[in-house]
Amino acid sequence: MLPAMLDRVADDLWTTARPQRFWGIETGTRMTVARLSDGALFVHCPVALDEPTRRDIDALGPVRAVVASSLFHHLYVGQWMAAFPKASFWGCPGLAKKRPDLKWSGVLGDTPHDEWAEDIDQAPFTSRFEHEVVFHHRKSKTMVCADALLNLSKHPSPVTRAAAFLMGNTGPGKGYLERIAVRDYALGRKQVDRILEWDIDGVVLAHGGLIEHGGREAVRDAYRWL
Repeated sequence: MLPAMLDRVADDLWTTARPQRFWGIETGTRMTVARLSDGALFVHCPVALDEPTRRDIDALGPVRAVVASSLFHHLYVGQWMAAFPKASFWGCPGLAKKRPDLKWSGVLGDTPHDEWAEDIDQAPFTSRFEHEVVFHHRKSKTMVCADALLNLSKHPSPVTRAAAFLMGNTGPGKGYLERIAVRDYALGRKQVDRILEWDIDGVVLAHGGLIEHGGREAVRDAYRWL
């Protein structure tokens, strides 16, 4: 029997972490899968669809929607489009221009689509390099993000930890990069305040360890400077 690729982190919420390099640095990446109230699946930042992952996905339910919520989390979307032709595929603003080879269903905005609105909230988080959209799985009180709370400070690779040190990345969302990335501080403050209205306990990061509890405080602390 092939090993399971998805780890359950809460009721109707699973993740899987994979190795991934960015600009030559091993940052890792993580996909999140939420089962919606009707049993269909919402997939955030898809990873490579190998056989064990496909088996685990099929065991959970039919794939309803796949979201690439960051300009840098699109590498494997084509595999999922080929495997799940009945699903819808959504990219953050600007991603359709970056990947015109993919047939997107639409662009993620500041309100959840009807396909997942009953179970998941969403809000934009804009920077110089990103037009990310972050999500909140209401049932588990879990925020799900791609790059909004980068945390490489405890990565197993010493090279990655050294890069984190140079960026001042000492915890989720902390460091010099975030202060450079946010162009409009007033807009950034408004967007963070909106996210903080959610009932957040845990946080799933694409790059870094999971935050099991105290997620709202982690978000507030990371962007206190705004």
